[in-house]
Amino acid sequence: MRIQTERLFLIGHIAAMAFGLAGLLLVLPHPDFIAHLPEVGKVAFRWSMAGGGVVYMVLAMAAVSIYAWRTLGAWHSLTFIISAIGISLTSELLGTSTGFPFGHYRYLSGLGYKIAGLVPFTIPLSWFYLGFSAYLIVRLGLKQVGLATWIQESGAIIFGSLLLMSWDFVLDPAMSQTALPFWIWDVPGAFFGMPYQNFAGWFGTGVVFMTVATLLWRARPLTLPSEQPVLPLVVYLSNFAFATIMSVAAGFYLPIGLGIILGVGPALFFYRLSYPQSRSVALERLKAIVTKDKQDLAAVK
Repeated sequence: MRIQTERLFLIGHIAAMAFGLAGLLLVLPHPDFIAHLPEVGKVAFRWSMAGGGVVYMVLAMAAVSIYAWRTLGAWHSLTFIISAIGISLTSELLGTSTGFPFGHYRYLSGLGYKIAGLVPFTIPLSWFYLGFSAYLIVRLGLKQVGLATWIQESGAIIFGSLLLMSWDFVLDPAMSQTALPFWIWDVPGAFFGMPYQNFAGWFGTGVVFMTVATLLWRARPLTLPSEQPVLPLVVYLSNFAFATIMSVAAGFYLPIGLGIILGVGPALFFYRLSYPQSRSVALERLKAIVTKDKQDLAAVK
């Protein structure tokens, strides 16, 4: 039942993103088309513009939360949720009020109720579901290869934060410069309107909440799922695709390339490592290398 529910929420999340893209890129730029819509169509368009961003983020939060609860249990899912949402919200509140750690920016309408009048409540949710997805993809890949626990943890924190930051490479320029922007930079930067400080803020925030969650996970016995992280990968890639389409529409191609190299590529690599046979294949290759070295040494002697 939980699997069916998380899949239903995932499908709804992807459908909501597709619906939002259609509104932003096809309908909004053509006011004549909107004017000729029937009354039902106009109402649907107003609803999508007012709450479309909220819907797709809430659905993703639901899908990933159920997946985390099902595969990791209550303690490990809740500690990651609380760490990610609490720390990312703190970073966002600091960022929108002081400029640290991301730079000077502010949120506009379209993403839901603003906490303290500054940060939409949906933003910390997106930090969680993208951050958790990135972290688990890396952690399961390193676990399957058979690395020591501390290497799994460190690698998941570093590469998980890299995947998270790489998504922002593609998302931020487009979402802040679309025909209906969701946030704006009061002090624009050199990277397609973003300050380079923003990347450090994203990476640093990811490192902090993933580290806190990792330390909290140690308080209870952890059994990582043996299955490949299909849902986390779909969440990561579908959100990257959403950002990519927005960037293509805006004519921003360099961020897409950076995102693919530093985000999509590593995500697929670690996902491939998480395949149950990865550990045995890696060990067999290592054994073959050692055997060959011994044979070469014997031949020299």
